[in-house]
Amino acid sequence: METDSLSRVVEDQFAPETTYLNTASCGLLPRRAVEAVKKLVDELATGRRVGSGDFEAVEAARAGFARLVGVDADRVATGGSVSVHVGLIAASLPAGAEVLAPEGEFSSIVSPFAGRGDLRVRYVPLEALADAVRPGTALVAFSSVQSADGRIADLDAVRKAAAAHGARTLLDATQSAGWLPLDAGAYDYTVVGGFKFLLGPRGTSFLTVTEEAQRTLPALFAAWAASDDPWNSTYGPVRRLSQSARRYDEPLSFLSYHGAEHSLALLDEVGVDAIHAHVTGLAARFREGLAGLGREAVPGESAVVAVPGLGGRAAELARAGVVVSDRAGSLRAAFHLYNTEADADRALDVLAR
Repeated sequence: METDSLSRVVEDQFAPETTYLNTASCGLLPRRAVEAVKKLVDELATGRRVGSGDFEAVEAARAGFARLVGVDADRVATGGSVSVHVGLIAASLPAGAEVLAPEGEFSSIVSPFAGRGDLRVRYVPLEALADAVRPGTALVAFSSVQSADGRIADLDAVRKAAAAHGARTLLDATQSAGWLPLDAGAYDYTVVGGFKFLLGPRGTSFLTVTEEAQRTLPALFAAWAASDDPWNSTYGPVRRLSQSARRYDEPLSFLSYHGAEHSLALLDEVGVDAIHAHVTGLAARFREGLAGLGREAVPGESAVVAVPGLGGRAAELARAGVVVSDRAGSLRAAFHLYNTEADADRALDVLAR
């Protein structure tokens, strides 16, 4: 999408009242998603809508996410929380299995394994992750983009190392899906929270499972939504789970998925490649400006920029109308399709004071 076209889409769909650089915490909802959720709320409040059409919104969101990450919709399960998806994977591992993860990894991707108590969870620096895979490693669990500082993992190296040692891979793409091109089918499992760079409401999440991985992943949380015929599976145990990854679907927040359907459609219209070019350009501008102020950001080409030692200035920036976050002592700014050069410059102006 051309720059002018992107600007028109942003102007039509977003109306931030701040300099919003905090998508790594929560993305802005596009107008079309807000309208869809409000419409459903009104219909529920007046008795005009009870269940009708809800699964159509879920299926549209599933298909939209599948297109975004390059897999068939049958490989996608829907839910409400990344940690629940990860918990399902953790429950499938045998006692004593080794899980390898980066040091400082986001809690939702490691806590379900640590909480088991009978798994060996080994942590190494992110840059050493691929080299640390060894015979006996059952699973490598890691984020494509680190939440704390925006570092991008060496995805190819980790994937190849895992394959060489027979380890499965679990990729958390919550901080990258929506701006970083991704082939989710290259990993045994991917999980994504839908309320950050996917611009959906809270209560939306996605899990992809390869056909091979599905063979050993039990549907422990299966309920009526895990059937291909959910309305006829509401009483008693589900007799026939879906043969696709829908067997891992959780009973859903339909309100959230009515919004997510439209948010994902918007990302599809703009295109991840166009968003990637836009946000990495803005992040590079911000890093360059920081260098001019004598501040060194974590290096790289991520849309998530962290500046060690500046986390304490997040409150000052907020008072000036610039929304960022303080993570692990670093100031964290995240750029998305609705951000502009003026946003990066505004944050730099405040930091220069």
